[in-house]
Amino acid sequence: RPSGDEDDRLQLIFTCCHPVLARDAQVALTLRAVAGLTTGEIARAFMVPEETLAKRIVRAKRKIVDSTVPYRVPAPQELVSRLNEVLTVIYLIFNEGYLTTSGRDPIRRDLASDAEWLATMLMHLLPREPEAMGLVALIRLHMARWRARLDSEGRLVLLESQERSLWDRRSIEDAVRLLERATAMGRPGPYQIEASIAAVHCEAPTWEATDWPQVLALYTLLAASDSSATVRLNRAIALGHVSGADAALREVDGLARPLHGYHLFHATRASLLRQLGRRQEASQAEMAAIDLTDNQAERTLMADRLVAHSPQG
Repeated sequence: RPSGDEDDRLQLIFTCCHPVLARDAQVALTLRAVAGLTTGEIARAFMVPEETLAKRIVRAKRKIVDSTVPYRVPAPQELVSRLNEVLTVIYLIFNEGYLTTSGRDPIRRDLASDAEWLATMLMHLLPREPEAMGLVALIRLHMARWRARLDSEGRLVLLESQERSLWDRRSIEDAVRLLERATAMGRPGPYQIEASIAAVHCEAPTWEATDWPQVLALYTLLAASDSSATVRLNRAIALGHVSGADAALREVDGLARPLHGYHLFHATRASLLRQLGRRQEASQAEMAAIDLTDNQAERTLMADRLVAHSPQG
């Protein structure tokens, strides 16, 4: 049984994820009330204007009051019906900790740890739900690489350049075992697939040894159930490692409309254009990416890349 404070947080998260609210309102309200994210941070996570998000949160609060939603952890049969929304919220909390959208710190271990705790508690409440296990495995695989994500000067280190000896191998092995337990239940879902992708990366001894065909196959499987533009962007990146930059760029350019305001869309284009020798276009894409993120470590990383690949660099 969770402690008093933990029980309060669980009650709050399930109150915010009550089915009386639309899903986007559930997620936004929980991120604000449970994780303490600012309206601006949540708006960036949703890729919507801050004013729109603020109104959504106000309406959600009013509806909870008007509907007299009970403040409690639901019974097990009710838990399952709210599982997807709660998993989404926890994952977004983790994402904000893993790479902040704004603020002084580029990464926030406190938020990431909060998400791990919430996911683990949910897994204990619903031990027969493989997607809860999948999310815990996914978070723990990412957390196992935490020490390698910043250099001694606090700059971001991309996966391809991380010092893999700093990764927590025991945590990786434990997370993979948890993922195997989840997949053995025979009910695959997006968090299990994402955890499988993370496991492929974590188990590769070097960046060059990454099993990219397997990563591409997993992203293709994920896209079959989640056709969101961000999933398709990640699939295109994997495609680039299998079929080359030209094939990947065609896929990425097809996402220009939904992702025009997303910095990683432009950063991905910059990388692919650079591989194709289209340096001026790559620089323009990199500058667009820099303009679209408030994470100072990301801005520095992209600015350094821009200088390194300039005609003078």
